[in-house]
Amino acid sequence: MPIHIRPISLEDNAPLAKIIRDIFIEFDAPLVGTVYSDEQTDHLYEVFTREHCAYFVAEEDGVVLGGCGVYPTEGLPEGCAELVKFYLSPAARGKGLGRTLMERSFEAAKALGYRQLYLESFPQLAKAVGMYKKAGFYDIPEQLGNTGHFATTVWMLKDLD
Repeated sequence: MPIHIRPISLEDNAPLAKIIRDIFIEFDAPLVGTVYSDEQTDHLYEVFTREHCAYFVAEEDGVVLGGCGVYPTEGLPEGCAELVKFYLSPAARGKGLGRTLMERSFEAAKALGYRQLYLESFPQLAKAVGMYKKAGFYDIPEQLGNTGHFATTVWMLKDLD
């Protein structure tokens, strides 16, 4: 059965939270001051029901493989949203699924009227950071917006054409 990309549903909360937290442990990334310890991680469906945001889930045979979204993080420059909660289970990596989820998120951001996307990451997630650069993100010297994730050390922007 092919991989299906769809909008997030309430039933996705638990599997997505597990994928996200497992990745932080897998890559020995900081747990405090990150999405790992963020209470919203357990309630992504509810977070993404607000206006001006979107979240997409990848699943295969009913199993959630990961997701990616766009969120209007407070404090970002006008016309800028954040690419958020972009995580894939180990079984989903290396198949082009990440690129597909990013492209879907880019399309949603443009449709919502955004001109830029911001993201935060960590050096431990070097393959992901490389994928972001390949997709047109570039490094910036400081954190933007009020994400509440004070432990991040990689900050990037992408101009949407």
